[in-house]
Amino acid sequence: MASLKTLKLRIGSVKSTQKITKALNMVAASKLRRAQQNAQAGRPYSTRMAEVVSSLTSRINVGPQSHKLIAGTGKDETHLIVLATGDRGLAGAFNTNIVRAARKKAEQLEADGKKVLFYIVGRKGRPVIQRVYPKGIIGQHDTMAMKTPGYADAQAIADDIIDRFESGQFDVAHLAYSEFKSVLAQEPQVDQIIPVAPAEPAAGEKSAVADAAVEYEPDEEEILAALLPKNITVQIYRALLENQAGFYGSQMTAMDNATRNAGDMINKLSIKYNRQRQAAITTELVEIISGAEAL
Repeated sequence: MASLKTLKLRIGSVKSTQKITKALNMVAASKLRRAQQNAQAGRPYSTRMAEVVSSLTSRINVGPQSHKLIAGTGKDETHLIVLATGDRGLAGAFNTNIVRAARKKAEQLEADGKKVLFYIVGRKGRPVIQRVYPKGIIGQHDTMAMKTPGYADAQAIADDIIDRFESGQFDVAHLAYSEFKSVLAQEPQVDQIIPVAPAEPAAGEKSAVADAAVEYEPDEEEILAALLPKNITVQIYRALLENQAGFYGSQMTAMDNATRNAGDMINKLSIKYNRQRQAAITTELVEIISGAEAL
């Protein structure tokens, strides 16, 4: 049985931990609102950008002369998974769920005979991938100093990935991140970003729009050369914003649960401490009374 001193130290330790979890909960709550606004503000633009690019892709005849980000390399052998996670922990299963979704996608690709590589964005995804795929990481972008995701950060990541694609390091690229649904729900996503997938018509809908003649001004190559890299940058930027909102939401929930659990543990330890203290006092009184009677 633990001594009174040990119980008192444990109660003090749990109280200190509770102060930390409560402070982290308050910090995450204060940052969540801005992060959520940024994520929600970026969705319409990124969604519309993806729709426009997919629509244009479906209207043209993809061939060797087409832009490489549409036509691809002509092969489907090597796939790159851009794994975007957070840089910090204490956020429940937020980072773990993103890594799990990326690993599931990698296992599916490997089952189909594909080679899988990884590009790491953020620190929390690297340890697991490095353990499971020790030779699969070809690049990493450190976001530790990035307080709020900026478009320039997304562009730096996109430029690096596009350069690797054009140099033939991979054939297809997927982006793994977590889409912010609510404070209690963040849904991991794995989307293909290279090459751009053409839009699929709805069920029962004729692809008349895709067959329609399209005139480009100034010209097709110039428009796509500017639009396609920008679309990849926008999709990565959205993923960074979604990740930040999801991280703070998950951290706020995790720290709130931790604070409650610490409170429950303090109550249980306090009851145990008081019982043992009362038992010790009772034992001392019995000894005193027995000694007095013996005299």
